[in-house]
Amino acid sequence: MLQSSLVSVEFKGDVAWVTVNNPPVNATSTAVRRGLSDAVDAVQGARVAVLCCAGRTFIAGGDMSEFDVPPIEPHLPDVVQKIEDSKVPFVACMHGNVLGGGFEIAMACAWRIAAPDTGFGLPEVNVGLIPGAGGTQRLPRLVGMQAAIDMACSGKIQKAEALAALGGVDLVADNPKAAVIEFVAKLPERPLAVSRRSVPDFSSDLLETSRQTLTKRAKGQQSPLENLTALGWSVEPFAKAQPKERARHLALRQSAESRALRHAFFAERTVSRPALIKGATARDISRIAVVGGGLMGAGIATAALNGGLSVTLIEQNAEAALAAKGRVESLLQGAVKRGRMSEAQLRDHLSKFKAAHSYAAAADAELAIEAVFENLPVKQAVFAELARYMNHDAILATNTSYLNPVDIFAGVENQTRCIGLHFFSPAHVMKLLEIVHTPDTSPEVLATGFTLGRKLRKVSVLSGVCDGFIGNRMLAAYRREADYLLADGALPYQVDAAMRAFGMPMGPYELQDLTGLQIAWANRKRNAAIREPNERYVPIPDQLCEMERFGQRASKGWYRYSDGDRTPIRDPEVEALIEDYSAEQGITRRNFTEQDISSRILAVLANEGALIIQEGIAENADAVDMVQIHGYGFPRWRGGPMHYSKEIGIDVSHAMMLTVANENPGSWRIADRGGNH
Repeated sequence: MLQSSLVSVEFKGDVAWVTVNNPPVNATSTAVRRGLSDAVDAVQGARVAVLCCAGRTFIAGGDMSEFDVPPIEPHLPDVVQKIEDSKVPFVACMHGNVLGGGFEIAMACAWRIAAPDTGFGLPEVNVGLIPGAGGTQRLPRLVGMQAAIDMACSGKIQKAEALAALGGVDLVADNPKAAVIEFVAKLPERPLAVSRRSVPDFSSDLLETSRQTLTKRAKGQQSPLENLTALGWSVEPFAKAQPKERARHLALRQSAESRALRHAFFAERTVSRPALIKGATARDISRIAVVGGGLMGAGIATAALNGGLSVTLIEQNAEAALAAKGRVESLLQGAVKRGRMSEAQLRDHLSKFKAAHSYAAAADAELAIEAVFENLPVKQAVFAELARYMNHDAILATNTSYLNPVDIFAGVENQTRCIGLHFFSPAHVMKLLEIVHTPDTSPEVLATGFTLGRKLRKVSVLSGVCDGFIGNRMLAAYRREADYLLADGALPYQVDAAMRAFGMPMGPYELQDLTGLQIAWANRKRNAAIREPNERYVPIPDQLCEMERFGQRASKGWYRYSDGDRTPIRDPEVEALIEDYSAEQGITRRNFTEQDISSRILAVLANEGALIIQEGIAENADAVDMVQIHGYGFPRWRGGPMHYSKEIGIDVSHAMMLTVANENPGSWRIADRGGNH
């Protein structure tokens, strides 16, 4: 018997059982690779070897903490090949997830047996890489090129049943270990090793059409295309193509894209554990109330139902409650139509949902979230009513986007239970949740907010109190610099094109037209009295609102729109308005390149993020980056504005911010250089 802390071999008769035990996900660390290599030697002489894993999953990836240092032997491709070449055939006995290096190891085994719902995938694309141990070379040989493209180029997870239908799994069994015992008792003839098989025939234009589709979808990210290129090598002999894959994998580890995506991967995990909740015990929340059944409230209710909670939705009157109930039911039924929810799940969700028009219906809720108009007296009235009916320690949460939660909760007894839970619309889709703490919010209540976020599958980020919190404060700075660019020589379509070229899904003016110009207009009017007197102010957005150009719903905003078509069309009226404003202000308009535009806006974002960190609103740069990626469409493959400024050089970003500030005297505060990036 081979026994190590991570990999053990136990003989049961002529069957060798190799067990990996490297919690939490049995990652292929150096020690695991070494243990597996030794295990292949140890099983020689057995009739068959079974590879399985302890804990909740099979091998579910590599150890990314090793990616920033030179590879250490034994290298994973060598271990995988050793398993495939072993005189003693291996059976992979799988459960949980079989991802990345784990899937590469499984494909080297002679047979694969899995529990139902086991997930299989090559998610390296999500961290800017291609597989490095034969994944792109064995997968097309095993399941065909089309399925391999679907998995490797998008990170798609295939369930065991679906992969079995493609020929990638030999047997799906409720009890895989019992099934393996029965299987090895009557071991079939060993199949041809996957690396020695030919790729099944595929359409001659499949790779090219896939490249066109991926290029459009990737929006500048290169790893999907890198994976497609590597998959194309699989038509070559394995011995020639696999070393090419390995070399490219190692090169991509050093790419800016991979660094950014790995940063995002780790940041998502660190932001869920802020220092303020260290040692705090979260409450177990199962029943919530949502006040306000509009689009936001209905989305929050749907997200909560999807998270397994019981939800009471409260509206002003019976008619409004009925309409709100219909909105939630429609969202749930839409999930069923798209195949994301079963009829049984729909019935379960509806059994936990009710709509009412009395605050008394919130009496047994453990947490209440208001999602009503951005009007301070209205929100204060909501919480006064909730406090009348709910328990003294029930958590009260506001979904405000801009208003100060301290003002909203003024007069509420037991301020330690008050918190901001800022969802992003549509709330059942968008992953970001800003969790806003007031000076009085208790660590227990904050911890409960983060636990709730996990139940709702959100990326939760802690924020302190300021106008707009983290995200909308940065959005205001982003829009302000974009407006300065308009006044100085750019046009809306040029600014939008520059930001799309950087990787944003849409530019600031396309986005404003989509969401509506009136919300930001109301915020500007609200802040007019406290705006710095020397700050440059461009009134063009206000003029558009006064002209009732509110965006797509009005068929005109920064652009105009044809009936039934959301494609932005340049509008000479708007462009003339902008040029006239420049003339009135005595501004000589100048040309800006796409690089000029994006570099100025990105410098402003990084500067505002640094100020937010320095003021203690955000805990660190990870928090700022996650807000921007998950709430505002900042390209994940760029890592977020703080990571990006570090990638290009903080001095470079700071110098550009100084240029922006000098062009607009009195308009920008400059963050300390480098201290909070």
